[in-house]
Amino acid sequence: MAYDLLLRAVTVVDGSGAGPYIADVAVGGDRIRAIGNLAGQAAQRVIHGNGRYLMPGFIDVHTHDDTNVIDNPQMLAKISQGVTTVIVGNCGISASPVSLPGIPPDPLNLLGTQEAFVYPTFQHYVDAVERACPSVNVAALIGHTALRANVMTQFDRPAAAEELVQMCTALQGALEAGAIGLSSGLAYTNAKQAPVSELQPLVDIVGAYGSLYTTHMRNEHDGVLESLAESFSTARLAGADLVISHLKCAGAGNWGRAPLVLAALEKAAGEQACNCDCYPYACSSTTLDAWRVDGTMEIYITWSDPYPQMARQTLKEIAAQWGVDQWQATERLRPAGAIYSMMSEDDVRTILAHPLSMIGSDGLPADPNPHPRLWGTFPRVLAHYCRDLQLFTLAEAVRKMTGMPAARFRLQDRGVVRVGAFADLTLVDMTRIEDVATYSDPCRQAPGIDLVVVNGAVSYENGQVSGRQGRLLKRQPVASNPLPG
Repeated sequence: MAYDLLLRAVTVVDGSGAGPYIADVAVGGDRIRAIGNLAGQAAQRVIHGNGRYLMPGFIDVHTHDDTNVIDNPQMLAKISQGVTTVIVGNCGISASPVSLPGIPPDPLNLLGTQEAFVYPTFQHYVDAVERACPSVNVAALIGHTALRANVMTQFDRPAAAEELVQMCTALQGALEAGAIGLSSGLAYTNAKQAPVSELQPLVDIVGAYGSLYTTHMRNEHDGVLESLAESFSTARLAGADLVISHLKCAGAGNWGRAPLVLAALEKAAGEQACNCDCYPYACSSTTLDAWRVDGTMEIYITWSDPYPQMARQTLKEIAAQWGVDQWQATERLRPAGAIYSMMSEDDVRTILAHPLSMIGSDGLPADPNPHPRLWGTFPRVLAHYCRDLQLFTLAEAVRKMTGMPAARFRLQDRGVVRVGAFADLTLVDMTRIEDVATYSDPCRQAPGIDLVVVNGAVSYENGQVSGRQGRLLKRQPVASNPLPG
């Protein structure tokens, strides 16, 4: 029999954490059909390894690509990094199920303007993704702040009992339609007034469905340990798997606490299913908020609705031009986006290297001046931290980007190179790969990602998207009715 695609003498890094080995890998349809010495086997197309490494397609566990996979289905920023699956709906921010009466509240505005929110149910979103047929697979979380925005016009209070019932109903409907879990963004102004008593019933539903809870915690600064404890407790009581989003020690006064934070994560992982994700940069990127401004940290403005001409400058520079302090400048600029120099490189490396950490870009595709992590996260892990700094082995780097996230997010038959798995594959030249996206020039494709296969089809080659075979990956249903009564 002739295979569709045969990769000869590639160095396989299979996503399990096991060491690399040289083999031929054959693809037929959307699956890997054979691995080994396939001399004499025929294929419609043969690609020779020439010293290159074949890895599972990378899984970006932390994205805000909810509307981007529909509006820009080529997804060049992701597939050019070797990413074959994106997890959307993080930080409490999701495009569905949402019906907004007006301007999107912060931080939903990270996904776009009111025109972006046209998916009143998760099924509407599923249909739109499937019509768009993006180049990458998509799995979706439901955002807690999005659920709030459906039923509340003011966010400076806990949800009322009847509002919480509506939120629970919407979440359950989304899970039934294939959403993979719930996310929260409790640090944001429009979610921080939600107490545990509002979160727990929602996370309970997620746990009953055998799904996942991810959280941008209430406090990543001096209250990080208390916020971790809240997150662990909420997920544990619900029986839900947990992912701590973009784990960090934010603010100079908090630097050096990564070992304490990771010790808490390790202890919890001995009692419940939990991981964290992180991105390989010491600067964060999100909306501009006065509470984040400390007067000393460098803050780079990426966009501003009332003053778009002030973008691509620091907040300090803008304040000086206006003759005001940084907090007054912040209020003038908002709603706005910013890049914050809030982490220490030592803490970033410590968290990146930890066995429980996965890789997520947290890129913002709607930002006109995005953080370089949108285009450079996965090449940076491979080139800078693995090859150059040797922070971890290549097998461990790949596990963090493939096998581990596939297992935690329950993406069946993905994240691994093995017979029978979906043929989501990335062919990498480790001598040429480089993260070339910078803060001043962030939208740059990395060299060294030579071929990307999605569901068996060559989808990226020679620096261009060559096919769009991505799928909406739905929650795997549990065997019996997950809710009592």
